[in-house]
Amino acid sequence: MAGDEQLVRIDGRRLRLTNLGKVLYPETGTTKGEVIDYYTRIAPLLIPHVVGRPVTRKRWPDGVGTEDDPGMVFFAKDLERGAPSWVRRMPIPHSTGTKEYPLVGDVPTLVYLAQVASLELHVPQWRFAPDGGRGPADRLVLDLDPGPGVGLAECAAVAGWARTILLGMGLEPYPVTSGSKGIHLYTALPPGQSTEQASALANELARAIEADHPDLVVSSMKKTERHGKVLIDWSQNNGSKTTIAPYSLRGRLHPTVAAPRTWEELDDPDLRHLDFTEVLERLDDLGDPMAPLGFHAGGREAESGPLSAYIAKRSADHTPEPVPANPLGATPSDEKPRFVIQEHHATRLHWDFRLEHGGVLVSWAVPRGVPHSYRRNNLAVMTEDHPMEYATFEGTIPAGEYGGGTVTIWDEGRYELEKWRDDEIIATLEGRPGGPLGRVRLALIRTEGEGEKSSWLLHRMKTDADGRLQPDGVVAEPSAQADEPRRGRPVAAARDDRAERPQVSSGSHEAPEPRTETRVNRKFNAVSEGASSGAPPAGLRPMLATSATSATAKQAAQRWGDPAWVEMKWDGIRAVGAWDGERLRLYARSGNEITHRYPELTDVDARLAPQPCVVDGELVALEPDGRPSFPLLQTRMNLERAGDIAREARRTPVRYYLFDILSHDGDDLADLPLSERRDVLEAVAAASIDSLVVPPVFDDVDAALETSARLRLEGVVVKDPTSPYLRGRRSEAWLKVKHTSTQEVVIAGIRPGKGARSGTFGSLLLGIPGADGLQYAGRVGSGFSESMLSTLMRRLTPLRSDENPLVGVPPADARDALWVRPELVGEVEYGEFTPGGILRHPRWRGLRPDKSPAEVRRED
Repeated sequence: MAGDEQLVRIDGRRLRLTNLGKVLYPETGTTKGEVIDYYTRIAPLLIPHVVGRPVTRKRWPDGVGTEDDPGMVFFAKDLERGAPSWVRRMPIPHSTGTKEYPLVGDVPTLVYLAQVASLELHVPQWRFAPDGGRGPADRLVLDLDPGPGVGLAECAAVAGWARTILLGMGLEPYPVTSGSKGIHLYTALPPGQSTEQASALANELARAIEADHPDLVVSSMKKTERHGKVLIDWSQNNGSKTTIAPYSLRGRLHPTVAAPRTWEELDDPDLRHLDFTEVLERLDDLGDPMAPLGFHAGGREAESGPLSAYIAKRSADHTPEPVPANPLGATPSDEKPRFVIQEHHATRLHWDFRLEHGGVLVSWAVPRGVPHSYRRNNLAVMTEDHPMEYATFEGTIPAGEYGGGTVTIWDEGRYELEKWRDDEIIATLEGRPGGPLGRVRLALIRTEGEGEKSSWLLHRMKTDADGRLQPDGVVAEPSAQADEPRRGRPVAAARDDRAERPQVSSGSHEAPEPRTETRVNRKFNAVSEGASSGAPPAGLRPMLATSATSATAKQAAQRWGDPAWVEMKWDGIRAVGAWDGERLRLYARSGNEITHRYPELTDVDARLAPQPCVVDGELVALEPDGRPSFPLLQTRMNLERAGDIAREARRTPVRYYLFDILSHDGDDLADLPLSERRDVLEAVAAASIDSLVVPPVFDDVDAALETSARLRLEGVVVKDPTSPYLRGRRSEAWLKVKHTSTQEVVIAGIRPGKGARSGTFGSLLLGIPGADGLQYAGRVGSGFSESMLSTLMRRLTPLRSDENPLVGVPPADARDALWVRPELVGEVEYGEFTPGGILRHPRWRGLRPDKSPAEVRRED
């Protein structure tokens, strides 16, 4: 259903929705579009009950089916590899390996899960702790499950008996008709309860009710004892068990919902389960009957404890922000205290600077972020203390709520405290590996007022705790999305030779002092002169990297010394930039000038250092989540008309990611080691415009690969930090390591081969089953051995057909195709899918005789 596809933007996140007209509930005709609409509208009520909890899903990719022909369903714990990078996830170790569970804290994540047909959302009765481990049980659930011969009315009677006992214990229960058979009964637990304690309490409750009402209640799981009785399933309080989330759809024949109800409703003899349309109708009039349970504050202490201001400013049913499990604050641990810096796009952009102290996060709002130099101080305004749970919070606070806007984590880590007084704090912070903060010593100095809303200065100390000069850091700048690559190299990755770093001023025309004999080599004067005159500069041939495996790259990095030098590989196009002191000109790898195609970089003052220079980098176009996208860049690459260029520049702006410098102020730098060239590059670009970015360097190959994969980038480039710049040459001093994904495909045709392949084929035409049939997914022409070419020809020849089995194959690809019956399944590795569903850079891996075409599904 190609016409049934939409590219939508939700709370700043861009998401592609497909097959919106696909029927997921045949008996009612409910479509995927209606499911997505439901989850979008119910999100304010649902999110408080699931935020912070790992979500296990039940997915029906082809719908729930009918009673005679039920749809395929499977549990999904691990988040799909193709999930957007902005979907938050947390790891949980299993016997089969660690799985990354999605966390639902915003509407875009809910919509994504609905897009992949995750109809049911199941969560445990605990939330993640600030350290990423399993937190205490914060609520108790009793699953009242009717056996044969009884129904909802009997479950409601049992719920009433349980309510009496719980109220006597000081616990307020809230009923939910499960949308399946029975009733779930939830109640908040006092702080500090383990899941084992919660399970034991639920078991005792079940046994007590069974003892009082043995004719209707059973607490044993034995099916032989359940006829005519209601089972009180207490086992779902186990830390490894999950329960259908309140407001989640059910994968039943009808789109029923696990719907919170009032106790008055449970008294109705005609009580029944509600479908999603009925739940939405109740939305405005009734709200959420179990709102007090959504991230409950846990008792009267919330009114006077250190987090009272935080709790008073927030409503659990209106914001996804965490409400503390313990309103008195967390119990301090023996570990170094934590810090987190969050980028907050509220009414005005600012950075929230939070330090763990006394079991809470003492917090300041810093409009300009952490100062990058000791020469400046940034204003910091103290805000209310936040709970430790906030250290992992990212999400969108609804407009109109306190702090409304998007919150993302800029950096986080641990700190070493030197001084904590009412008017002065000094600490050394160390951020996450490869993060923008690095290791830095900071001071907070109070200048006016006391407590909340008092004014402070955030100061970057000139020296570290041992008296050594601290290097400058990264300028805090707003990102398009939380995971967009940021300017600057992490301080943690910097070398120890900065004391001898060349000083390149961005405000003075005085040339830097030459450092070595190679610095005064003037042979590159023609480059800067050519840039000034508009003639194509000579010698603008970029150095090229050699392909390698991750193992080969790691071995090379070990040979080159410790620490390693690893850069991200951006999915863009290479460009050499010539700066004459006033204007930047851009040249493609071929040597052709492309200055006119990127006016946002070349028609403005790029604010590089005043001296002429030549830099090397990559032109990239970014998706809303900050990931470079080659398909997006293609909209810019071949334009020539000024009007078209200007229009696309507004629609798809590009950035120039700089990673090397070839010359500066007439000095040829090519013979300098990469580490020294990098120092000059950072100084030259220190005050540049936002669209010129010097991305970070990583000092660990594995960490860089992991980060690159998590951010869904193209790969990494591992470089020898001592290597010179070899113009126009491919060198093993730069090793590129690409990530690849695999996809099962159906072979639908061949294109005749030429030359050495004239006896076999040039490429295979591939398809992936979709809503409208076998959807064209591109061609693969590489990765075949001679024996595989022969095998495939032998297998495909008997399958020859005059009928094209593909949907959406372009005429150019179909023109000389020889079609085959789509019966063989193979596997390819590839870079990514284009927005049109075509595999980029596919490479053949082999046949999959264990798979039938009907089993092939797109792997995202």
